Amino acid sequence: MKPDASVYGTLHEQLLERIPSQRLIRDPLRLLAYGTDASFYRLIPEMVVRVENEAEVTFLVQRCEALGVPVTFRAAGTSLSGQAISDSVLALLGDGWDDILISDDALKVTLGPGVVGGDANKALAPLQKKIGPDPASINAAKIGGIAANNASGMCCGTAHNSYQTLAGMRVILADGTLLDSRDPASREAFLESHKDFCQKLEALGQKVRDDRGLTNRIRHKYKIKNTTGYSLNALVDYQDPIAILEHLMIGSEGTLGFISEITYHTVPDHPHKATAMLFFETVEQAALAVVELKKSPVAAVELIDRAGLRAVQDKPSMPSFIRSLGDHATALLVETWAENAEALDQSIAKIQHNLKGHDRVQELAFSTDPQKCAQLWTIRKGLFPSVGAVRETGTTVIIEDVAYPIEQLAAATNELHRLFEKHGYDEAIIFGHALEGNLHFVFTQDFGTVAEIERYRLFMDDVCESVVHRYDGSLKAEHGTGRNMAPFVEMEWGPEAYGLMVEIKTLFDPKGLLNPGVILNNDPNAHVKDLKPLPPAETVIDKCIECGFCE
Repeated sequence: MKPDASVYGTLHEQLLERIPSQRLIRDPLRLLAYGTDASFYRLIPEMVVRVENEAEVTFLVQRCEALGVPVTFRAAGTSLSGQAISDSVLALLGDGWDDILISDDALKVTLGPGVVGGDANKALAPLQKKIGPDPASINAAKIGGIAANNASGMCCGTAHNSYQTLAGMRVILADGTLLDSRDPASREAFLESHKDFCQKLEALGQKVRDDRGLTNRIRHKYKIKNTTGYSLNALVDYQDPIAILEHLMIGSEGTLGFISEITYHTVPDHPHKATAMLFFETVEQAALAVVELKKSPVAAVELIDRAGLRAVQDKPSMPSFIRSLGDHATALLVETWAENAEALDQSIAKIQHNLKGHDRVQELAFSTDPQKCAQLWTIRKGLFPSVGAVRETGTTVIIEDVAYPIEQLAAATNELHRLFEKHGYDEAIIFGHALEGNLHFVFTQDFGTVAEIERYRLFMDDVCESVVHRYDGSLKAEHGTGRNMAPFVEMEWGPEAYGLMVEIKTLFDPKGLLNPGVILNNDPNAHVKDLKPLPPAETVIDKCIECGFCE
């Protein structure tokens, strides 16, 4: 429950002991500006606090805990599901979180939560390395959000996300305790000071591992991309309580603690790349090709439906034949990487061999020319802004991401098209990371009337029913649970696994003060509350939060 207004006055006075007044924001205009992220929700904070170091975060968390004040942490604000907004205290990363430290062998990189993902890759590029996570917003999103959402992208799949490439972290918990999982002394001190916490976490993991059915269920859920709820795979993958803790922090969206530094295992950034675009008569034919490509040396396979192709076909440099494709045509954008030119040629040959027998209506052959490759990626990257460019005034563009077993990709795509038609979303398009069964669908929505909100609610109910009960898929593949999927976490995972998540939240955050309402939310209508209205005048106030999708 939100405290009385007087409590925020008390908090303000207490924070002045450690944090300068110019970094304690309370004026209405700036609070309004910080009331939204890249999602379609709005919550106006009572206070925005710009934190510059761990000591300030610790002090803030401890003061909020003592006064019963909820607090939400925010990095770049590129969150698409409402994870980075609050009607209480919003803790905003200042400029003191951008350290980058690369190990001598370049196999690890240590990053502050304020480092922009693209900047981390620029630092690693001369060493032919990069970080594993590759969200579309990587040139705007910061590491704190990338880790807290377990963000992935076009190429990292399930093998190179933050969970899989984590080498350690510094984390500040709800009681203000700082743990460095990479430091033996810090680990030992934490195991002693938080003995009961660690024993409970260890016992929770053991309970799950002793339940073969639940263990198998959790492993099955992470065979495809999944960021719905907490990272329950930590309970089956690890036995050490600190290893469980740090992996639960990945994807926890600021509801379990604050990641103040993270070390990743780096992944290769191969210098030789080739890109092709393949066009098929139907989504079924494209999906069958994806199954073959899964067995091939490919780095990315992006699916684009006919509506998506139609949205960009008149853009400059788009091939003219796209206009003449049939109503059910589907494209696959394929990219392969290698360490040298010879290996790249071998990869291309293997891909072409595996695709024999899969008829294409058109094909833009593999090219190693950076300019031509960039033009092909322009088609894919132009999809999200193309919908926004034609939206009616007063509407917002919504992008959702779900994942299915790859064998069911065609049926699931057709099912989404049927739901678009049923609910009148004629402008909707589908694209996504087909190699992982991960589809994004983009549509425009007016939240200005009760009828339009009800249309959205009924549509999302149908989508969730389809993804979960027809395909046993993921309601959130890579954008994080946030607010808009929190009411459906139990539907996807079932009561037993959901109960584990409640236990985890209670153990880490007994008072429920860290980013409340996100990931776990008992309100079945939470996803249609606190919606951001979009009257024309609001364009004067709203500022671009640089989500990265417009490039």
